[in-house]
Amino acid sequence: MDVLSDALAAMRTGRPHSGLRDKYAPWGMRVEDGDGAGFHVLLRGSGWLVPAAGEPVALGPGDIVFLSHGRGYALTSDLDREPEVLRFNADGSLPAPPAPAPGAVPDTVMLCGAYWLDRTRAHPLLSELPEVVHLPAGAGDHDALRAVVELLAAELAEPRPGADHIVVSLLDTLLLYILRAWWQDEARRSDHPTGWAAALADPAVTAALQAVHAAPHHPWTVEELASRAGLSRAAFARRFTTLVGRPPLSYLTWWRMTTAGRLLRDDALPLRHVAQRTGYTSEFAFAKAFKREYGVAPGQYRRKAS
Repeated sequence: MDVLSDALAAMRTGRPHSGLRDKYAPWGMRVEDGDGAGFHVLLRGSGWLVPAAGEPVALGPGDIVFLSHGRGYALTSDLDREPEVLRFNADGSLPAPPAPAPGAVPDTVMLCGAYWLDRTRAHPLLSELPEVVHLPAGAGDHDALRAVVELLAAELAEPRPGADHIVVSLLDTLLLYILRAWWQDEARRSDHPTGWAAALADPAVTAALQAVHAAPHHPWTVEELASRAGLSRAAFARRFTTLVGRPPLSYLTWWRMTTAGRLLRDDALPLRHVAQRTGYTSEFAFAKAFKREYGVAPGQYRRKAS
């Protein structure tokens, strides 16, 4: 298991949605606070992204922006224009755009999408992202990311057999490529990257994280994880804690409980199987640990999440 894929799987809920949007100047739309994470790709034209905090960001053809924290923002052709609130459909999909005037040619074409996240167990890997992840066209070496954008735009422009499944798969792939591109750029921007950008670039810490994510049920010790990392126990513990933000066994417990929450929410596994998959030898010990972490018993959590 790789950490980035795992972190997204733990937070993702429901089905992602996307669509192509033709914009006719002057235009503006506002997305209000919510549980979603949104991305926008300017395929043609220009505009402005106005985040909840910080300066407006000028956008041009090929620019990609990703907003992961659920805070409101606006997209507009003109900073002086008051944008209209974009209201999602009940299933989380984008509303159909209004019909254009006959013969009108759009000034701007955007590829937009939304992912729904469970923020009660936000992985720090996503929590430390900036308010706006901006990937300007031509910045960095991200040919694969651009290829996914082109494939997704083509599927949305001309749906063909299998499009429903292909679009969802491409949306998941696009999200991973956006995040990978940002962390690669972050590591390149600094001689001494910090936080998860540094953790994912550190072979020793990554080896330990991959071990924990691949087998959260295993009775890991600091010594065993240090051996996986190729470091002494003390050196490993210091490096892991500095980059990840918590000691190795503390992260192990947190990840076990996060995994348990996802299994209870998304699967119909008996509690004893959830306990076994997350490293607990008895259902009682698991229920006690789960209630200490979530404040409710596993069964009650499952009922609320269903």
